[in-house]
Amino acid sequence: MENGWAEPKATALLVLADGTVIEGTGLGAVTKAAGELCFNTAMTGYEEILTDPSYAGQIITFTFPHIGNVGVNDEDIETVNMASSSGVRGVVLHAPITEPANYRASRHLDAWLKARNIAGIAGVDTRALTARIREGGMPNAVLAFDPDGNFDVEGLKREAAGLPSMNGLDLVPPVTTAQRFDWDQTTWEWSQGFGKQEAPQYKVVAIDYGVKRNILRLLAAAGCAVTVVPATTPAEEIIALQPDGIFLSNGPGDPAATGEYAVPAIKTLLEKDIPIFGICLGHQMLGLALGARTAKMKQGHHGANHPVKDFTTGKVEIVSMNHGFALDRDSLPAGVVETHASLFDGSNCGIAVTGKPVFSVQHHPEASPGPQDSHYLFKRFVENMASRHGVAAVAQHNA
Repeated sequence: MENGWAEPKATALLVLADGTVIEGTGLGAVTKAAGELCFNTAMTGYEEILTDPSYAGQIITFTFPHIGNVGVNDEDIETVNMASSSGVRGVVLHAPITEPANYRASRHLDAWLKARNIAGIAGVDTRALTARIREGGMPNAVLAFDPDGNFDVEGLKREAAGLPSMNGLDLVPPVTTAQRFDWDQTTWEWSQGFGKQEAPQYKVVAIDYGVKRNILRLLAAAGCAVTVVPATTPAEEIIALQPDGIFLSNGPGDPAATGEYAVPAIKTLLEKDIPIFGICLGHQMLGLALGARTAKMKQGHHGANHPVKDFTTGKVEIVSMNHGFALDRDSLPAGVVETHASLFDGSNCGIAVTGKPVFSVQHHPEASPGPQDSHYLFKRFVENMASRHGVAAVAQHNA
């Protein structure tokens, strides 16, 4: 120390695959985390983001500087199993976490991160890091937190450089449900909390690739009795449940890898003319089953402020997104039309099958976090089931 000045010692490092070392202050779990580094531009909903299974295998950089200022609570968790890990590996913040200032808060974010074994680093220029990801793509990285600041920097560099690419990784098995279960909880209402669906009109089977709670709530609120099944459930078992509709959920990883076991089942289900609705990974799974291809994106889409155009209505919606792969629109086969597109980069954000009650979107219409512009898609799914019911009833009456 000279003239009374002491350089603070870093207690956390973020090491990128190219050897870049970023110093900061550790927070959350005292551990080491490795994964693909992405950025999220949402200004709200950090708890929902950190419990979204679609982020499995990733370290999240928040561009908004003040994360944690409203604390956390159990109502905002998005994993179906409250005790399970969402698969998020780590979190990168600009400002230190402050004391929570919100009447709904039941816990400090730092304590919550420790309990969920998520390591973090604060004091990072997240805008500069975001610009780097935007220009160079999403790199692999290792995040290490040691309160004493003792790091094997060269070892961390080797570890980061040796991490596998997200291409080819099936990350669904750790986040899908292990067994079938029913869901009847509906959406949260001010001063009332969550409701319960007690008079469902339609039966929906949701294939769980890493489903979010609010998706299931919106299905239930739309009048559906929801049965959630594991990602590897054969088509025959799903058909045996006699669903009025089939939902393909969001999830993490490379869709082509998950598609090795998911696509054959979806192909069989498509032959039955049962209404199908897919979101995020479910959208990509449907596209693959129909004969399209997926491709890795450079920086992906992660945020609650993305503009998407719905060609079926001509309207522009602001939506929540979280994906690193996308359907290649040039690979869409005859009979499959593009219904939505991103107004950021023009990438595909929705498809529908001509003459069939089958559609899907890349974005997250359930929001949580994010705007509710796309809630109408759940109504569209229910209308497809209602139309099919009407046709079946007429056929049975005429028989």
